Amino acid sequence: MPKAWLLLALLLLLSLPARAEEWPALQWSQGTPASGPALQALEYYAFVPRDDESRQGIRTDALLVIRDGRLLYERYAGATGPQTPHLAWSASKSLLAVLLGVAFGEGRFQLQDPAAKFYPPLEAHPDITLADLLHWASGLDWQEDYEYAPLNSSVVAMLYTRGHRDMAAFTAQQTASGPPGQVFRYSSGDSNLLAASLRGMVGEGQYADYPWRALFEPLGITQAVWERDAAGTFVASSYLYLTARDLARIGLLMQRDGRWRDRQLLPKAWVEFCRTPFRGYRANQDVAVAGGHWWLNREVDGAPRPWPDAPADTYAALGHWGQALYVLPAQRLVIVRYGDDRDGSYQHNELLKRVLAAFATPEQP
Repeated sequence: MPKAWLLLALLLLLSLPARAEEWPALQWSQGTPASGPALQALEYYAFVPRDDESRQGIRTDALLVIRDGRLLYERYAGATGPQTPHLAWSASKSLLAVLLGVAFGEGRFQLQDPAAKFYPPLEAHPDITLADLLHWASGLDWQEDYEYAPLNSSVVAMLYTRGHRDMAAFTAQQTASGPPGQVFRYSSGDSNLLAASLRGMVGEGQYADYPWRALFEPLGITQAVWERDAAGTFVASSYLYLTARDLARIGLLMQRDGRWRDRQLLPKAWVEFCRTPFRGYRANQDVAVAGGHWWLNREVDGAPRPWPDAPADTYAALGHWGQALYVLPAQRLVIVRYGDDRDGSYQHNELLKRVLAAFATPEQP
């Protein structure tokens, strides 16, 4: 008899409806708001009084916290509001990786394909693969400094001076500093070579609207702006504008392993590639560990995690002056932070620590 009761109980459990997943429609559903000292501590850090003359200190423009597809927290400052497309700066690179994931799922390329297959100006560097570019490991000689070495900066020349009309062509003309695929060397040029390669994958006729058709429209993103250079190539390194709410949709897509509602928009293998550390990255080379055009909170070479107060599975899209999209899979959290930080005061770990304290993970029902 006990076995019969156990079987009946199991059948009853299996018959109960699973908790419905929340997905944003035109607007995000609201979750239970937080309160208390931990939230006050978060706001004290993120939203200090702004000094718009000196532009010193932490200058948060937007902060959103999403859990289980529901909006738990939203606050804006300065000229930014819910409907403001904000410049993502280098977080654009990670969003390019998401877009490429759609193309990968459509069978348009393989990671080990030579980039020159899709972008002929790279024929002078035939061994560079698409995986190398996604790891920022092209082997091309590149100087990424902005403020501290502008006269010698490859990225300044590409974005603003002699390379700005055709950024991919400018990058392809750089000499090799070593073999591709071996050494991490952060490069906005690598990202723009990927954007040019995407044109070869999808064809000239589809390229201009491909980000919208393949990614933005399926996610319900309606206010995206992605600038192109004079050659017509998306400036994937730097110039994508999204509202904070729309950037959070990208985060939810990644947090749910590339699935949007009942559609596997990105192959799970692609998401896993993005959040796998590049073997050529060495500890402390950059602000976090390089994955497939995303930044990871992983231990490398025995060094501690870049953000020790956040879980090891945290990963992020990061941009100049404090732009960030954080994905915390185990906590079921997506965090968007836009900013205008000019002096290095803002620290990723500090924000993550305070968000995790203010929005502690509830027990699963």
